[in-house]
Amino acid sequence: MRIGSEKSLSPKDMAEQLPQEAIELSVISPMYNEELVIEKSIQGLIDAISQIGITWELILVNDGSTDNTERILQQFENKQNIRIISYKINRGRGYALRMGFKHCRGRYVVTTESDLTWGKSVIQNLYTELMQSDVDVVVASPYAKGGRLENVPFKRVLLSLLGNRILRLTVPLPITMLSGMTRGYAGDFIRNLSLEEDRKEIHLEIISKSVMLNARFSEIPAILRWEPPKPGVKKRKSKFKAKKLILSHLLFGFHEAPILLFGGLGSLSIASGISCGLYLSYLYFIKNALVGDRFVLIMLTIFLILAGLSMFVFCFLAYQIKMVRRELFNLLQKTTSSTK
Repeated sequence: MRIGSEKSLSPKDMAEQLPQEAIELSVISPMYNEELVIEKSIQGLIDAISQIGITWELILVNDGSTDNTERILQQFENKQNIRIISYKINRGRGYALRMGFKHCRGRYVVTTESDLTWGKSVIQNLYTELMQSDVDVVVASPYAKGGRLENVPFKRVLLSLLGNRILRLTVPLPITMLSGMTRGYAGDFIRNLSLEEDRKEIHLEIISKSVMLNARFSEIPAILRWEPPKPGVKKRKSKFKAKKLILSHLLFGFHEAPILLFGGLGSLSIASGISCGLYLSYLYFIKNALVGDRFVLIMLTIFLILAGLSMFVFCFLAYQIKMVRRELFNLLQKTTSSTK
C-alpha cells in the first residue's frame, strides 16, 4: 500500500490512509538506489518480522532513488502489511526516517538497513528487549559483549570504533554504539520526539534529545556482517562519505561536551604558559640571568595563561547554554505533546 508521494507528504493526509487497527511492531527501512538487492532484502525483512508472531507493518521509504528502486517497490504495493513512502528528490536518511516515524502506528518501532547486514534475528531481539525491559530506546551494537563485525573493511571498522569511543565521552550513557541506525524505540516516544536532521546526523540527534528527556536506554549485542564480494556480481556503490561524517560527529561531540574542546585547549594553553613561566624562573633564580629583556617570552607566558583561563570561562558558559537549551527543549516537548 502506497502511503506517500512527492505531492502528498503531509502527516494528516498519510494518517488518513493508514489502517486503524492496533499494530504491535512497525519496522522502518529507508532505501536509496537499492535495485540490485531490493527484492531479496524486502523478502528477508518480511520473513524476519513474520516469524515473531505479532501484528506488524513494514514501512519502506524510497528516498528519491534514481535507479529502478521505485519501480521494483511497486510490486509490493498491494501486499498486506507493506507500506511504501516514495518521493522524487533524495533528502537523506534522516528525512526518510522522520517520514517513517510520522506515519508508523506500531506500539514499538524498529529501524534497520534493508539489506539485513545486522542479520534477520536483530529485529526480534530489539522487539523482545523493548517489551521486556520497558525502555524508550534500544541500540544494537557490534561492540557490546557478544557482538562482532564480520567482513567489514578495516577502514570502516577503525573509523566506527574510534568515532564511537569519542562519542561515548560526550554522552552519559551505558551504550557502545551511538552512530548506528539499527535500533528499537517505544512507538509513542519516537513519534513525539521533535527531530530536524535530514542526514545521518539524525542518529546522534535522537540520542542527544532522548538524553535531554531522561529517556531510558538499553543495548543488545549484534553481529554486523557484510557479504564478501562475489566474482562476476555487480557491486553496489558505497554511499559512505567519511570526511563529512567525521566532521559532523566531531561537531556533535564538542556540542554535547564543550570541555572536550574548550577544556582541552584551555588546559594545553595554561600548561604551555606555566612551562614558559618555569623557564623564566629557572633563568632568573638558577642561572641568575636577567629576564627583563625577554619581553616576548614574558608576554607569551601571560597570554597563554589568560587564554587558557578564558577557554575555561567559555566552557562554563557553553554548559550554561546547554542547560538552557535542555530546559527549552523539555518545555517544547511538553507543549507539543499536550497539543496532540
